[in-house]
Amino acid sequence: MNKFRKHDSDRLFAGALLSFALILVLFIFVIISVLIERSWKSITTFGFSFLTGQTWNPLRHMYGSLPFLYGTLISSLIGLVLATVVGGGTAILLTQFNHLRFVKLATFLLDVLATIPSVVYGLWGLFVLVPWLRNTGEPFLKATLGFVPLFSGQVWGVGLLAAGLILGIMMLPTIISVVRKLMDQVPQELQDGAIALGATRTEKVRMVVLPYARVGILGAVFLSFGRALGETIAVTMVIGNSPTISSSLFQPGDSLASVLVTQFLEASTHLYLSSLYEIGLVLLIVAVLFHSVSKFLVWRVSERARIA
Repeated sequence: MNKFRKHDSDRLFAGALLSFALILVLFIFVIISVLIERSWKSITTFGFSFLTGQTWNPLRHMYGSLPFLYGTLISSLIGLVLATVVGGGTAILLTQFNHLRFVKLATFLLDVLATIPSVVYGLWGLFVLVPWLRNTGEPFLKATLGFVPLFSGQVWGVGLLAAGLILGIMMLPTIISVVRKLMDQVPQELQDGAIALGATRTEKVRMVVLPYARVGILGAVFLSFGRALGETIAVTMVIGNSPTISSSLFQPGDSLASVLVTQFLEASTHLYLSSLYEIGLVLLIVAVLFHSVSKFLVWRVSERARIA
């Protein structure tokens, strides 16, 4: 009798878990269906030109999302590069050189950094980072690297570079915490074996620790990039909110999430509102595509590591 009761309870528990999973899938489909239904007028009106058009002018009923897509990807890539380099180096320092005195203080500060609201990052960026970029950072880059189109043109302070730097700072806690945990899981026997064979601490990190944890590190990088794609408030405050495409990182731009925040309440026509819903649909599609690509790359790297 007890065996039958146990079996019934297991089936009940499994059924409850399956219900939760189905509710999650249903919720995702509801979001997608609502976005498609609300943006249908824009989809049928503009078609594929909505993604390739560079003009966003509500007064003339012209809506093209390419400047917002460009601003989202460029600012996110800047943040990703900054967070990967700085965050990865910090994680190596905290795990492989943890005898230094300030490691505990750095760990505490990183935990604090993860709890700061995005609006606070935006305020700091607007009143500290932007003036510094306008007066010091961007003029220095222009004077030294002005021959590169990325660092040429008028200096504003607000723009794609400021948004990318803010995103990089916001992504740091995620990358550092995940990479630290991955490096802590590297078997101590492998590390001790490398040291016993005469490897220096730096060679141990390069030849043992990083190859062992590379799949997880790649996943952490993509996870952080996905967070950057949808960041709104902090980016809105420093990106400049200009629907333009420029090769210079100094110029103002805009992002998919920012235009939703700044213009949704201003939408006075059905086509305008439908176009904003399509912006949300585009952001969702970009996030899904990137997540799929990241999963594929992580799988490929893990398969190569398994075969090797």
